[in-house]
Amino acid sequence: MEKRRLGRSDLFVSQICLGTMTFGEQNTEAEGHEQMDRAVERGVNFLDMAELYPIPPKAETQGRTERCVGTWMKARGNRDQVIVASKVIGRTANEWFRGGRPSKLVRADIMDAIDKSLSRLQTDYIDLYQIHWPDRENPFGSNPTRVTTLSEPLADETPIAETLAVFDDLVKAGKIRHFGLSNESSWGVMRYIAEADRGVGPRVVSLQNAYNLMNRTYEVNLAETCQREEVGLLAYSPLAQGYLTGKYDDGALPEGSRKVLFDRLQRYEKPGGPEAAKAYNTMARDFGLTPAAFAHAFVNSRPFMTSNIIGATTMAQLEEALGALDVCWTDEMQTAVDDLHQRIGNPSP
Repeated sequence: MEKRRLGRSDLFVSQICLGTMTFGEQNTEAEGHEQMDRAVERGVNFLDMAELYPIPPKAETQGRTERCVGTWMKARGNRDQVIVASKVIGRTANEWFRGGRPSKLVRADIMDAIDKSLSRLQTDYIDLYQIHWPDRENPFGSNPTRVTTLSEPLADETPIAETLAVFDDLVKAGKIRHFGLSNESSWGVMRYIAEADRGVGPRVVSLQNAYNLMNRTYEVNLAETCQREEVGLLAYSPLAQGYLTGKYDDGALPEGSRKVLFDRLQRYEKPGGPEAAKAYNTMARDFGLTPAAFAHAFVNSRPFMTSNIIGATTMAQLEEALGALDVCWTDEMQTAVDDLHQRIGNPSP
């Protein structure tokens, strides 16, 4: 398993990161431990989670994912062998995170979040602490393919410099080692970098955004921004929430799937989304691969990729995701993918 430097940091992360958002909802603690054991056995040293998880977010389950990772690290005695990434939520009206009030990216809320995450993880520090989504009002994912209206800044919008200064204190206190962003735009990334260059706080080392065959919006502006500013891409949703496995083709609804359980796949159900997924899935089979292996291999092959965040609810799915590293991504595959993308664009930003 290749290890890659994360931004300008001293962290070298595996090219595959194990996403854990199913732990505590679709997966039991024991199943989560089994997945982490297998991933580490295959060379993965990078685990991603969030205070929000598991998905879907609910007051009664919030925090279970971090607890699962915490009990696993304590049982295995391997905290110094894994790189732990977690996230603080952005602005939300949901009140269960902060004990009965909404949350923003202000000092009191970030401090509350980090202390709770450290307790659940049973550790003194988090290697990479990320902002899950911006405080400002933005389309989810921050990289739409079109803009029909522009929102004025919120009256109580938290300045980026104010937020970043809190992360500076977390680094100095030894509670986090490095700072990252998620669901952020090129403007947001550059504003955080500009403030850090002014000496306000830590420099962002990573960006965790959606990236897959159906959503290549990262390539439009962020690829150049992150390359020149040495910010590593952590790609989430490489399978487009399951649409790039083929299991939802032609309207199929497999029992036990996230679509059936939670009906939270709207990002990939916009006009043209299901049709695009089926076209890529058919292409994968034409190349003699499963749709999931093809989709993962595409993400793994990108020259700007630092780590591909995989997720699984079964060990078979985990093995398929890990096995995609063995797929030889060819020029013929890339040409076919690019030709199709030229026609259909990014239906699921």
